[in-house]
Amino acid sequence: MTHTVHPYAHRLGIIRDWKSRWFSVKAKYKENLQGDVLIYEYLRKRLKGCFVSSIEIERSVKIFRIIIETSRPGFIIGRNGEGMTKLRDDIMKFVRRRKLNLNEELKIDIKEVKSPEASAMIVAQMVAESLEKRMPFRRVMKTMVEKAYANRDVKGVKITLSGILGGSNMARVESKKVGRIPLQTLRADIDYAFYEAKLPLGKIGIKVWIYKGDIFSKDKNVKV
Repeated sequence: MTHTVHPYAHRLGIIRDWKSRWFSVKAKYKENLQGDVLIYEYLRKRLKGCFVSSIEIERSVKIFRIIIETSRPGFIIGRNGEGMTKLRDDIMKFVRRRKLNLNEELKIDIKEVKSPEASAMIVAQMVAESLEKRMPFRRVMKTMVEKAYANRDVKGVKITLSGILGGSNMARVESKKVGRIPLQTLRADIDYAFYEAKLPLGKIGIKVWIYKGDIFSKDKNVKV
């Protein structure tokens, strides 16, 4: 029997790396893992609307580093860095309120995403934003698929919506696909994201797959 596997987890250790990178003794592993999960969830809510592609966490002996990739860095950094200061203070307040294990110095790195249409999470957020503005879902899917596929790095795009679409009485699933999506090929660079659009009739689940070619080199940067 076949099993549905997350495209990112399916390629861990092959062409993907972990999004939380640290080493801890057994006594602190549970506390560190819980802290990472809660900080991820907090930042996703805190940075909603900033088109964040990914959030990564690195821990060392003295530094706790959060790496945020976004297509709108100015929204987070703010004028003269005021946004970064506010974000750092909010994270520290959240850590103290939840009593998380964070004894290291907190550092936040912001990276700009050069091609937003080639990022599955940003595309999913664009779809959700359009649906929440009451735009027709088929037009939204068609527009976003064409916009993502127009990027020279993208070789295949698939978008799936599930929920009460178009004001119908019954939930259903609609998909739009262009190009190839080789999910079983481990060297295939598949970017996957899941996001939810909140509408008056209920939530609509959005899944996006973007295929960017095959990775053959061990340095994980050379694509074909």
